[in-house]
Amino acid sequence: MIAHTFGKRLKTEHYHIRIGVYGILLNRITDKIIVVSPPNGSYLLPGGEKEKQETDEETLKRESVEELGFQIEVGKYVGAGEDYFYSTHREKYYHNPAYFYVIDSWEKISEPLEDFNGIEWMTLPEALKKLKRGSHRWAIEQFIKDKKEKNDLLELRNEEEKCKEKESRI
Repeated sequence: MIAHTFGKRLKTEHYHIRIGVYGILLNRITDKIIVVSPPNGSYLLPGGEKEKQETDEETLKRESVEELGFQIEVGKYVGAGEDYFYSTHREKYYHNPAYFYVIDSWEKISEPLEDFNGIEWMTLPEALKKLKRGSHRWAIEQFIKDKKEKNDLLELRNEEEKCKEKESRI
């Protein structure tokens, strides 16, 4: 069972299960993440539905080429969430268990294979406002917490090094 649930499951409706894998790709120079905007105008993290016996890593690598034209290296697992929603585009109810990962590195190798999506770089606060699915916003919140903890730890280590350096001069 996934602990982070978004949307409400209506007992009177049949839900199509669509298991997804999504990535958080941060450009460390601009401090922006990439998001995908399908034709309906929503914003989602890059990624998508698992096919047959794919691993999470295989799914995310395939989806990154299809949606972004990027070859990627999948990094740290962020967590899992699930959304219950109605797709007005497909006129169906969906249950979307989703697994989120940090994308450690990326390289543009081609134009996206899916040329109907928009691609946009956003700041983390902007993405939190614009991402459509609750699980995607939750994953960004977890990413921000982890990033802050790493920065705090790095700051602490730098302070320790400065203190040791000062002590060695005494």
